[in-house]
Amino acid sequence: MTTMSTPASDPLTRQVSHQVSQSVFDGSRLRVVLLVEVYDGAQQQFLETYEQLRSHVESVPGHISEQLCQSIENPSQWLITSEWESAPPFLSWVSSEEHVRMVKPLHSCVRDTRSLRFHVVRETSNPAAGAESARGGLQTPRIGDGVIRHALTFTVRPGSEDVVAKILADYASPEPQVDDTTRLCRTSLFLHGNRVVRAIEVRGDLLAALRHVAEQPEVRAVEEAINPYLEQDRDLGDPESARVFYTRAALPAVHHVTAGERDPAAQRHALSYPARPGCGMRLAQLLAERDEAAADDPRSAVLCSTIFQRDDVVVRLIDVRGDLVAADPAVILGLPDAGRVTELTTLLDGGAAPAGTSAAEGGDLARALAGARMEPVTDRRSPDA
Repeated sequence: MTTMSTPASDPLTRQVSHQVSQSVFDGSRLRVVLLVEVYDGAQQQFLETYEQLRSHVESVPGHISEQLCQSIENPSQWLITSEWESAPPFLSWVSSEEHVRMVKPLHSCVRDTRSLRFHVVRETSNPAAGAESARGGLQTPRIGDGVIRHALTFTVRPGSEDVVAKILADYASPEPQVDDTTRLCRTSLFLHGNRVVRAIEVRGDLLAALRHVAEQPEVRAVEEAINPYLEQDRDLGDPESARVFYTRAALPAVHHVTAGERDPAAQRHALSYPARPGCGMRLAQLLAERDEAAADDPRSAVLCSTIFQRDDVVVRLIDVRGDLVAADPAVILGLPDAGRVTELTTLLDGGAAPAGTSAAEGGDLARALAGARMEPVTDRRSPDA
């Protein structure tokens, strides 16, 4: 059963920092739009499956309302819209195994889908029609940087990490230009134990970029080469198997903040924060709050931070000025505030902080940093990225 780590009644900030280009933690209501193209003759199956989904999603915490619409021009085109109290409960629901199971019957009657997610920024209601008066959205919209960030994660069989790392490091880079409007900017791969994380940055259409990469012969060869080492079997030649794998592997970016300074010599690192069951979203939110608070500090070694989260997997990707070892481990871990160390460690899978631990006691934090660091496999930038 999906749980909501942060209750909707909890106070969440609606102030938007100009340094934050992406975040799910601002407390705004969320509008989810799903564009669906149904196979000819499969409308009845689609409607029956949708009714089962709708009756269940009504009970999911954070869900407000839902609409099903059919195109007036093309009966095969459908639109499903839903409204949520905020983004975190929706992300918890859509990434759950329960959701994966419930949408599986849709795949046999749907040709294509596209999911879009939006925070509510402005709203107009009609009091004369008895509509509810407008509820506030974001006070100001975010100013983006034109880059979409996403990650995929999966696990390999213990003992195969070195072989998998070599396979993932040795392939030829795919063509970065996807089409006239979409370009691959950067791909970074890391290992932590037997977990692989592949983070990508795209300008343009993320879905088009993902499809483009999956179709490249050099990428397909790599995917086939690592198949024997995966803990979860897959067949990328089977559309259903591929769909389920990529659904489970999705690791969405939930927050991105930058100090506003670029340094071509900056080093990219990834840190893994395995959360206690049910605590992943709260852990990601805590890290996001600390990164946002630290972004104005010109002394910080962290130039930008992207937090990815799915269930209890939390990964923080950071670009760092200078050498990581020489930097303050509290800052690198995203904990410049000593008072939050205990809160973070109580959310981590592995227990609370040792008695008396504080940000000033660098030994414990240095060991925590060493345990969180992911091993870099490859970091590739496209020209003019």
